Amino acid sequence: MKLLLILPNSERGWWGKVSRSGKAGFVRLSLPTIAALTPPEWEVEILDARVTPVDYNANVDLVGISAYTNEIPPAYAIADGFRKKGVTVVMGGVHVSALPDEALKHADSVVIGEAEDLWAKLLQDFKDGLLKDKYQAHSLTNMKNMVIPRRELLDRSMYGSGFNTLQSSRGCPFDCDYCAVTAFFGNEFRTRPVEEVVSEIKAIGAKEFFFMDDNIIGRPKYAKKLFKALIPLKLTWGSQASITLARDPELMELYAKSGGTYAFIGFESLSQKTLEKLNKGWNSADEYADSIKKIQKAGINIVASFVFGLDGDDPGVFRRTFDFIMKNKVDAAQYHILTPLPGTRTYSEMDKDGRITNRDWSCYHTGEVVYKPIGMTPEELLDGYHWIFKETYTAKNILKRALRSPRGLKYRIGANLSYRNKARKMP
Repeated sequence: MKLLLILPNSERGWWGKVSRSGKAGFVRLSLPTIAALTPPEWEVEILDARVTPVDYNANVDLVGISAYTNEIPPAYAIADGFRKKGVTVVMGGVHVSALPDEALKHADSVVIGEAEDLWAKLLQDFKDGLLKDKYQAHSLTNMKNMVIPRRELLDRSMYGSGFNTLQSSRGCPFDCDYCAVTAFFGNEFRTRPVEEVVSEIKAIGAKEFFFMDDNIIGRPKYAKKLFKALIPLKLTWGSQASITLARDPELMELYAKSGGTYAFIGFESLSQKTLEKLNKGWNSADEYADSIKKIQKAGINIVASFVFGLDGDDPGVFRRTFDFIMKNKVDAAQYHILTPLPGTRTYSEMDKDGRITNRDWSCYHTGEVVYKPIGMTPEELLDGYHWIFKETYTAKNILKRALRSPRGLKYRIGANLSYRNKARKMP
């Protein structure tokens, strides 16, 4: 029997696209992991619809689709296309888990939550003609003895260093209102045995990695053990981490010593009052400048994430944030418009208050306004978002920040040029 796993192509937005040279960003692990969970009697193919047209006449028995919210419209179209040909379709992922009944209008079956403990049962039910419409995980996956994603099914030529992704943990110990992580993975922080992580890295045989963890330092004791085990491997890597990294000198030292050259850190807002409203009060805005100095001094580059359109924001938030970025020589920055993703408390509250103005999921890529902001108009929010992106990534401002130190300069220049390419496409 043949299983076709499909990653859909997003119609809009600045993230997850394939470049003109045909290169994609980081490899997502969902479909390669599903492939690894599939019994050997199945023939498995992974199709990336960003570069390969979907053939609805393909000789397949079952189609599996996983998508982010902004990719759901084309995902539903693909599902509809196969079902018209009489092919059974299964869908899963964060959006489908949040809105399973919506997905069932386009799929024969949906997986709600993590698939590890469900997939074998689903496939057997399909073979027996007993496929259910919903398969829901009632507990979180134990990360011991996890399968190794089948990376050999991916087109290696599509990726640069972003091909080598892996996970050492799932979930996040925090529970921010706007974040879909805890809605899907829960806020119970789970870790893989360090020796299994190291074994996977050695088997891949590469020297550059990105850990897809939502917060790699979520459990500092585990992170220190992991980083110590990575030191002999002489890697270069990055991941997402919280600003609490700066409060632990040993953790910072080990992060850098093990090859951690950059960290994606969610600052979100310069206003402590706004952070408190987001249930992110453990971020201390007053400590931001000092934290940046400590992390950079340890040899770690910072990619800072900020969210605009929060209820405490006014039109001046863009200038204040830009000035902060430049004054503190933040290595690179990602900016996002607040997006009420289904499954989050932000979505539930805005939905209840009638603030959501657009349910075209293709617009939910954090670069469009899909709700009624409180402190500014939608037009001011969108214009400000475009302005700060463009201003941050002018050649002059890139050099002002990138040249802060010769250490890590190559990475900073590369990261800034990548963001500059996105900024230049914006209105």
